[in-house]
Amino acid sequence: MYDIEDILEILPHRFPFLLVDRVVELEEEKRVVALKNVTYNENFFQGHYPEKPIMPGVLIIEALAQTGGFLMLNIADEESDALPYFAGIDKAKFRKPVVPGDQLKLCCEVIKLKGRVAKVRAEAFVGDDLVAEGRLLFAMK
Repeated sequence: MYDIEDILEILPHRFPFLLVDRVVELEEEKRVVALKNVTYNENFFQGHYPEKPIMPGVLIIEALAQTGGFLMLNIADEESDALPYFAGIDKAKFRKPVVPGDQLKLCCEVIKLKGRVAKVRAEAFVGDDLVAEGRLLFAMK
């Protein structure tokens, strides 16, 4: 398990754009599971939407991309200054809204790893409900 201090040592993201609170599972070069606690005081809820706050889909995808980036950085050579760049997305679907009080479970599993490029199956859950999914492409630069 990786707490926020560990995550800050690995991911380059910082407040207000860090969207991963904890990593609960890591199988190197295979899969990662992380958590994002969605709270009412997130700055994006001020405008999306004030009367009915819903987490923007692009931020759910970004949370999945950060989770996939965490996995990629654990695959990368430890001496490297390489960063995982989010290079593409396919088959993105949003199934249910994510609202304050939800806890996103962010799951990324490597589909294909070739050199410094990886394709990852990404899924976001609230409880047992699949709320978003897609195929993410990463390139290490």
